Amino acid sequence: MSKNIILSNQEIDHTLKRIAYQIYETFVDEEEIVIAGIASNGFTFAKKITEALKTISTLKISLCEVQINKLNPELPIHTSLTKEQYANKGLVIVDDVLNSGTTLIYAVRHFLDVPLKKFKTAVLVDRNHKKYPVKADFKGISLSTSSLEHVQVIFDENGDSYAYLS
Repeated sequence: MSKNIILSNQEIDHTLKRIAYQIYETFVDEEEIVIAGIASNGFTFAKKITEALKTISTLKISLCEVQINKLNPELPIHTSLTKEQYANKGLVIVDDVLNSGTTLIYAVRHFLDVPLKKFKTAVLVDRNHKKYPVKADFKGISLSTSSLEHVQVIFDENGDSYAYLS
């Protein structure tokens, strides 16, 4: 299978900065927000967004890792923050790729148990193959692909990140 690069490292950097500015504009009136990334690539992307937000805003940002079984999303979801730590705050749930929406909708459902001031979603790549009525409020790119194609995001430890279609 061949790899068709859809986002280079530089494009991912530009995209995450743009998303950080959009998040800041949305939550500019808040003192504190929570960036909740779905493990593992979503959490990596959430960390990068958090770093970018810290350079452009004075918001207090709490980073939360969301553990969800992507093969069986009905199983209990675990978060690195307690419900009390994100209650009554603005929250952005982050994933790398929005495919069918299954992972994101179950993650959203988990956070609906607690009152939030604002609740938004962010993804790097939106595949436009929704099985559930979930959308990304902040997205890097939208792709119309076939169900046989697969989008993979690589966040390299050396800083060379990219997304490809195979």
